[in-house]
Amino acid sequence: MRDVHGAVDAVWKSESARIVAALTRLVRDVGLAEELAQDALVAALEQWPRSGVPDNPGAWLTAIAKRRAVDHIRRARLLDQKQRQLAHEQHESYEFDPESPDGTAGPAGTDGSATGPQQPQEDDVLRLMFLSCHPVLPTPARVALTLRLLGGLTAEEIARAFLTTETVITRRIADAKRTLAEERVPFELPDGAELAERLRSVLDVVYLVFNEGYSATSGDDLRRPGLTLEALRLGRLLAELAPDEPEAHALVALMEIQESRSAARTGPSGEPVPLHDQNRGRWDPLLIRRGFTAMLRARDAQQARAAGPYLLQAAIAVTHARSRTADETDWQQIAALYEALERLLPTPVVRLNRAVALGRAYGPAAGLALADTLTTDPALQDYHLLPGVRGDLLAELGRHPEARQEFDRAAALTRNTAERAFLLRRADTMAATAPSGPTLGEAAEEFLTRDGLDPATARSYGGTLRRLCRSLGDRLPLDSLTADDITRVATTAWGDGAATTWNRHRSAVRSFTAWAARDGLAAGLERRAENAPRPEPMPAELLGALWDRTEVPLRERVLWRLLHESGAKVTAVLALDVEQVDPDDRRARTDTGWISWRSGTALLLPDLIGTRTRGPLFRADRRPGPARRAGDADLCPETGRGRLSYERAEYLFKRTTASLDPGGRGWTLRQLRERR
Repeated sequence: MRDVHGAVDAVWKSESARIVAALTRLVRDVGLAEELAQDALVAALEQWPRSGVPDNPGAWLTAIAKRRAVDHIRRARLLDQKQRQLAHEQHESYEFDPESPDGTAGPAGTDGSATGPQQPQEDDVLRLMFLSCHPVLPTPARVALTLRLLGGLTAEEIARAFLTTETVITRRIADAKRTLAEERVPFELPDGAELAERLRSVLDVVYLVFNEGYSATSGDDLRRPGLTLEALRLGRLLAELAPDEPEAHALVALMEIQESRSAARTGPSGEPVPLHDQNRGRWDPLLIRRGFTAMLRARDAQQARAAGPYLLQAAIAVTHARSRTADETDWQQIAALYEALERLLPTPVVRLNRAVALGRAYGPAAGLALADTLTTDPALQDYHLLPGVRGDLLAELGRHPEARQEFDRAAALTRNTAERAFLLRRADTMAATAPSGPTLGEAAEEFLTRDGLDPATARSYGGTLRRLCRSLGDRLPLDSLTADDITRVATTAWGDGAATTWNRHRSAVRSFTAWAARDGLAAGLERRAENAPRPEPMPAELLGALWDRTEVPLRERVLWRLLHESGAKVTAVLALDVEQVDPDDRRARTDTGWISWRSGTALLLPDLIGTRTRGPLFRADRRPGPARRAGDADLCPETGRGRLSYERAEYLFKRTTASLDPGGRGWTLRQLRERR
C-alpha cells in the first residue's frame, strides 16, 4: 500500500502539469481542470492498490481525467460541436475498454506508450505556465499557483516551504483561480511583443521560487532545498518547451551555477559562508557543467538579439565559476556586467550588487560611495543586505565602529535566524566605543513601558519606534543618534505618505526625544498641513460584490460590514472590546459615545464573538512577538493573541479589493464609510 501511494505521489508530481494543462485546453477553466485531475488522482488511489500500478501511469491518469471532462461537458449540455471535437480527440489519443470495471485506460498503441506527435501536449504545459504567471495576478498568487499546478505541490507543502499556513496558501490559490476566471484570461500562448513581457513574468516567478530556497528570507535555516530543486525542474522544463528563448536557457544556467555552491555556502553549524570565503573544492562540478551547457544554448538562441537580464546574470555566475580561487575572480569584468545589467534593470538591488563588484574591483571606497547613495531609497529601507554590504566595506576601510552599527542594523532587519546570528557575530568582532548610556532599543523599550502611557498611544508610538530601531539598529548608542539620522529614516519611511501619517510619526518621535531629553533630534521634521479631502466611498455595486465574497474570513467580513453600516472611524472600531458590544441592541459603547450597526453586521457578529466575554473584538492572527509587546488591554485573555492593527486590516482590505479597483491598487477602509 505504501509503495502504491508513493507511486501515485511521484506520478502526480511529474505528470500533473501535463494533465491539468491538457484539461484546461478542453474545459477552458483552470479551476475545473484541476478538480477533474484530482478526481483522477482519487480514482488511482482507490484502484491501483487492487489492480496494480499501470505500465504508463501518467497516461492512465490523463485518460481518466479526460473521461471525467467529457462527462462534465455532457452534463453541462455544451454545444454538440464541442462534444464531437472532444470525442474525436479522445478517440485519436486514447483507447478505452468500456467493459473494464476499473476504467483502466492507456494511450493508443500496443505497448501502452504514447504515439503520435507530442507538440500539442507540450504547448499545453507552456500555456499553463503563462496562465499561472499572468500579470493580472499578484506575485504571491503567481508563485502559489505555479507550484500547485506545475509543481504538483500540495497547499501544505507550499505553506511549509514559505513558512505560512495551509489556509493562507489555499485561499491564495482559490483567489488566483477566481481572478483568472473573472478576467476571462484565455488559455493561449502570447505572441508578438506580448510574448517577451509575459515570458519575463514566468521567468521571474521561477527565479523568485529559486531565490527563496537559495537564501530563505525567514525561518531558522539559510536554505530550503526543496524550493531550489523545484525551481530548477520548472526552469529546465520551460527551457525545453521554449528552446528558441535565450532568457529561458540563461535562467537555467544561472540557477545551475548558483545551486552548485550549495554545499559550500554553510559552515558546520549552518552559518552562512560568504562567496569569497567558500571552499570552491566543494562546488558541484556536474551542476557547473550543466550551467555552462545551458549558457551555450542561451548564446546559440540569442543570435543577433541584445542580451537580456538573465543572460547578463548568468554571465556573472559563469565568471565566478571559472575562477579557481576567489583571488583569481575577474571583478572588473563582473563590475562591467553589472553596469550593463543596471542599464536594463535600473533597480536599487542591481545597483547594490554593482557596489559590491566596484568595491572588489577598485577598492572599498568606490563601492561605499555607490552604496551610500542607496541609504535614502525607500525600496531598501527593510533590505538587510544594504547595511550588510556597507558594514563589509566600512570594515575593509578600517572604520570599525561604523561597521559594527551597520552589522547591527542588518541583523535587526533580517528575518532569517542563521543570518541574524552571523551578522551579530560580525558586529561583535568590530571594535566599538563603549556606550556611556542606553542604546536606542533600550530607551525605546523603557519609553513604551513607562507608567501613564495608555495602550492605544503605546501601540501607535511603538510602530514609529520599531521603524527607528530597524533602520538604525537597536544596539545603536542613544548618544550617537543624530538629527540627520532621524530625518533620513523619517523621510525614507514616511516621506511619501499622507500628511496625517507623517504628522502622526513626527509626533511620536518628538514625544520620545523629549522624554529622552534630546529635543533637537526631531528638528528636521516639519509639520505638514492636513487638508486632504475625504476619499470617495466605494460604489454600491462594488460593495455588493464585496459582500458576496463568502470565502473571505469571518473577521474581515464583520469588520468591513461594521465600518460600512456604522460610519465610525477605523481606529474606533478596531479598539472595540467584546465587553463593550451589545449584539441585541446592535451597538457598542466607546469612550466618546456609541457605535451602532444594522442587520448585515448583526447576522455575522455572534459567530465572531462566540463564547468570548473579554478582550479585543478583532484579534490578530497570532500572538505578538517579544519585539511587539502589547498591553494587557490589547491581548485576548483566552488565546494571548493581540489586537488587529490598522496597518494589517488596511493591507488585507486592499489586497481583497484590488480586483474591484480599476487601478488595481485596492480600496481603503475609510472608503467603506457612507456619506452622512
